[in-house]
Amino acid sequence: MPASLSQEELLRYSRHLLIPSIGEAGQLRLKNASVLLIGTGALGSPSAMYLAAAGVGRIGLVDADVVDASNLQRQIVHGGSWIGKPKLESAAARLREINPLV
Repeated sequence: MPASLSQEELLRYSRHLLIPSIGEAGQLRLKNASVLLIGTGALGSPSAMYLAAAGVGRIGLVDADVVDASNLQRQIVHGGSWIGKPKLESAAARLREINPLV
């Protein structure tokens, strides 16, 4: 487990570090945490995005479905260019855009 945050992480999470109940210790706990999301649909989609943005270090995704046009209004991790492609790949690509450190 990493014992400190990199300069890039200090900059990225600077607002979290200002919150007394989070601080550097809390951000390190997030960095060292793992979360498994079953599904990247209506609930898993925004959850995954917020977890990535917050700096959860390892996010596992499970979803065997493909992106459909009818998903787009409620499954916000996916975009129109991903229609017909695996949701897993769509979600992973979006999370990397949100936070490449995850």
